[in-house]
Amino acid sequence: MKEKSKNALFTWRLVIASIFLASSVAAQQQPNIILILADDLGYGDIGVNGQQLIRTPNIDRLAAEGLLFEQFYTGTSVCAPSRSALISGQHTGHTFIRGNLSVSPEGQYPIADSVLTIAEVLKKAGYATGAFGKWGLGPVLSDGDPNKQGFDHFFGYNCQSLAHRYYPTHLWRNEQRIVLEKNGELERREQYAPDMIQAEALAFIEEHKAKPFFLFLPHTLPHAELVVPDDSIFQSYVGKFPEEPYVGSDYGPNAKSGGYASQNYPRATFASMVARLDRYVGEVVDKLKALGLDKNTMIVFTSDNGPHQEGGADPIFFNSAGGLRGLKRDLYEGGIRVPFIVRWPETVKGGGRTQHVAAFWDLFPTFAQVAGVKSEVSGDGISFLPALKGSPLQQEHPYLYWEFHEQGGKQALRHGQWKGIRLQAATKTPRVLELYDLVSDPQEKHNVAENQPAIVRQIESWMSEAHVESSVFPFRKADTD
Repeated sequence: MKEKSKNALFTWRLVIASIFLASSVAAQQQPNIILILADDLGYGDIGVNGQQLIRTPNIDRLAAEGLLFEQFYTGTSVCAPSRSALISGQHTGHTFIRGNLSVSPEGQYPIADSVLTIAEVLKKAGYATGAFGKWGLGPVLSDGDPNKQGFDHFFGYNCQSLAHRYYPTHLWRNEQRIVLEKNGELERREQYAPDMIQAEALAFIEEHKAKPFFLFLPHTLPHAELVVPDDSIFQSYVGKFPEEPYVGSDYGPNAKSGGYASQNYPRATFASMVARLDRYVGEVVDKLKALGLDKNTMIVFTSDNGPHQEGGADPIFFNSAGGLRGLKRDLYEGGIRVPFIVRWPETVKGGGRTQHVAAFWDLFPTFAQVAGVKSEVSGDGISFLPALKGSPLQQEHPYLYWEFHEQGGKQALRHGQWKGIRLQAATKTPRVLELYDLVSDPQEKHNVAENQPAIVRQIESWMSEAHVESSVFPFRKADTD
């Protein structure tokens, strides 16, 4: 080949490479978004929120390099409706899934095809979308299948009841049932599902490093049952706490799918499950740095509801609610106020804390704004992107509303410093509204309803306004008590 032709070919290749690089850079103007959702991790289960017994250095580093929300709320106090609020941008008085309702042969009642999800919006905006972990919003091939709700890739547990098992007999990759042949009986526990899910999530980041991606990582840790591999993390906690064995439903042919395994060291196991989750967080950050994606990726870390006490878990011993009143299934602060951290280098200033009051339904408009797209419908959320950037122009909610469909029904509403709670709300004889001043009484010890009749009337009016009855998940049930 003549020298002139070689130079021309080199120049042409350089032009093509420049065009490709420019298009890649342009595409990456849309930040990657990673949402890590823990399962039943309490407000006080991480070091940055005061945890003294469990080490969470990677989660704490997220806060040191990002923004910690001290007053962030989940969708409600159990799994499926909380996650429905998250992906739909609607609080539990409006969102489609209002309770945990199992269906045969495997899964939960499907979220409707008519519901617009944040994954669908981001996918339409050019994002690769993946969900890895626990779904619980509709069986495979139903309208609620994650592949029909905006996610290109899914790997993990479709059914939240089966997700009680950490050594399950199978997981799902999209609509393919992945049989875990080394699991099943008590003596056959070799394939630890959370580790497998984490590996697939990291592979998703690698595979989509050249274009914007939305990674939803709803890990099952540290939800009961309490089971973790006997490795260095576990051994570092064995013998650290006073222990009493927990006796549950062992693995075997007669074990229930939703049961919990026996555990000789329940406290050490719980601590090592939280620590393992923390390690996963560190692995995600390390993967981003290795691929040069660190600065253009927004990481959000939170939990689906407050801490549980099933399966041998001991939230009182670990102060899992961080001194707040209530646990999972409560609408007191301990049941719905959750850890919430946003790390986004060069956009979010590190080491900050904010008192901005926000909730799961705010994630939809926030992610849409971060991606530079407008959602097609209006929900209940308000983007907190201004708060992330430290802007004084952040819009505030007039109120936040929650409802819970078990235990006679519960309602809660927060308006500024005031928090109203009604128990037995779905019966013919609902309890009198309780009122708490969260500024002077964050632990909700002193009911001041009698002293604030005007506030009580306003909260009751807003509760009536916020609740829209559902034919699938009716709230106003006949009083059977």
